[in-house]
Amino acid sequence: MNFALIIFLLCVVTGLLWAADRWSWKKRRPEGAPRPLWLEYTAGFFPVIFAVFMLRSFVVEPFSIPSGSMIPTLRIGDLILVNKFSYGVRLPIVHTKVLDTGAPVRGDVAVFRYPEDETVDYIKRVIGLPGDVIRYENKRLFVNDQPIAAKALDPYFDAGRISLQFEEQHGGKRYRTLNDDDRLPLGFLPPSGGRGCQVTDRGLRCEVPAGHYFMMGDNRDNSSDSRVFGFVHERLLVGRAFFIWFNAGEVMSGKFERLGGFE
Repeated sequence: MNFALIIFLLCVVTGLLWAADRWSWKKRRPEGAPRPLWLEYTAGFFPVIFAVFMLRSFVVEPFSIPSGSMIPTLRIGDLILVNKFSYGVRLPIVHTKVLDTGAPVRGDVAVFRYPEDETVDYIKRVIGLPGDVIRYENKRLFVNDQPIAAKALDPYFDAGRISLQFEEQHGGKRYRTLNDDDRLPLGFLPPSGGRGCQVTDRGLRCEVPAGHYFMMGDNRDNSSDSRVFGFVHERLLVGRAFFIWFNAGEVMSGKFERLGGFE
């Protein structure tokens, strides 16, 4: 049972009690008598639960980063906010789109439901849009046969490992990526996800089908992404990540510079 469903059920139960108290039970109590304690701790919380449900379903939802696939943009333990209406307003629980408010653009950091297990949320960068041809060869990225600009930066140190660091510009976004000279990517598409893609001796070439997106992690050699599980269908999109609001380890160390918006 996921968190959205739990909040929805709480909303229904407390809402029914709140409505029953407002239009029936309250009238039967002596004037000025308080609510029973059990009702105070159920129906009394309905307005708050309803507000939280509406906010996280249609406006903004908090997520935590569990892995290092988006380092250096996002680190393990980052708590982020995701805009829920960037890619269309969707009904909670069933995820049906009811209002089209936009679509991903190249370079967005997007949260989506994992194609092989839709109960799990993933976060990656949007690299390819429907109709794009993506090539990832010899650790270089090409979109529609155009190389993505990558400027070499100082090496990146993390958990005792040194990685090559680059600044990429894609879709109007400027962000950093990592590569490891002595490491291969986590893999390339299995047969189940390989439709529209060809594995070559230098890497991978994919034609993104209509209604799908090609996603990659910024930590290029340490990310399970569209190179591994294939394209992400539009119906799996959750929203656009845009803000880091907390990281316990860094805040406890007095580091606040990463908190805020990111590309």
